[in-house]
Amino acid sequence: MKATNSSKNRHHTRREAALAKIGQTGPFIEGHLSQFKRPGCAKPGWHLTFKKEGKTSTVYVPMDLADDVKAWTQNFQRLKKLIREVTRHSLGLVRGHVANRRAAQRSRALTNPSAPEP
Repeated sequence: MKATNSSKNRHHTRREAALAKIGQTGPFIEGHLSQFKRPGCAKPGWHLTFKKEGKTSTVYVPMDLADDVKAWTQNFQRLKKLIREVTRHSLGLVRGHVANRRAAQRSRALTNPSAPEP
């Protein structure tokens, strides 16, 4: 991406900060971790539910991995928020570029009315 000093606005700065946070995100997994009652057991079991090719799939999560998988699903949720933030600021950069270009064209037309527009 071509970046100049004039393009370093709030969208650029915030997008760079969000991208840095994405790089610091630990392991992640898409899905929802939920408890279920195991017949004959006092402790609940755990399932990870997720979409695969448009269909809901469920995987049993062993008790000793439940805490890790819970952290991974939370990391995935944080990652989704960061991706939305990067997208929002990238759109701000695109919209700002178009607005700046139009303003520059109007300025050129006002200062030099005899020149043809590009």
